[in-house]
Amino acid sequence: MAEKNTYPGFATGFLIGAIVGLAIGFLYAPQPGEETRQRLREEVQKVREQTAEIAEKVGKATAEAKKQAAMKIKDIEEKMK
Repeated sequence: MAEKNTYPGFATGFLIGAIVGLAIGFLYAPQPGEETRQRLREEVQKVREQTAEIAEKVGKATAEAKKQAAMKIKDIEEKMK
């Protein structure tokens, strides 16, 4: 039975959760406006970095899946000859 790659779905869920958590945290944060904006900038930067890391991992996983699919297709073609 073929394994299903769930990493892209996990990455999407992680990003959505991070964004929602960040928004809720700032809505309830008892800090002055400038302090809140600074924290928001810092958190947005962290999310950007995490997004870039996840995108890179997803790209690598996709490339690997494509490579494996091509190898399986080649094997099937060889068996059919």
